[in-house]
Formats: sequence, C-alpha cells, structure tokens
Amino acid sequence: MDSTPIVVHPPTPTGGRRVAIQGRVAGIARSDADLVEFLCQAGVTVHSALLDDEAWVKWRGGRAHHYAAR
Repeated sequence: MDSTPIVVHPPTPTGGRRVAIQGRVAGIARSDADLVEFLCQAGVTVHSALLDDEAWVKWRGGRAHHYAAR
C-alpha cells in the first residue's frame, strides 16, 4: 500500500484520472480544479504548492497536472 496520502492514478483511456485519498477513491478528476474539490471535500487544507508536494501527492503514470486520455 502506498503511504502517500493522495494518489492520482494514470489518465484513463477516456480522459480524467482516478484520485484516491488515504486509500479511498474520491472520484475521477479531469482538471486540477476537480482534484482540489475532492481534497476540500475530504477535509484537506489546500495550499498553492500542495499538488506538487511529493510528501502529499503521488502522480502515477503520465505527467503531473495532465488529465487527457492516454
């Protein structure tokens, strides 16, 4: 199991990325705004550098902040 609290999985064939917060699927993000919304709904305080903080967010497969279909 990954110890990073937030995991953004690879882009899906139809676009968007599955997001897991502490092992629970939060939904499919199609943009950073979607990702931030999921984090806020989970009670995470989002600051400007959070999405690029490797201690908090692991981007799996594809580039960070890239949500287009693979």
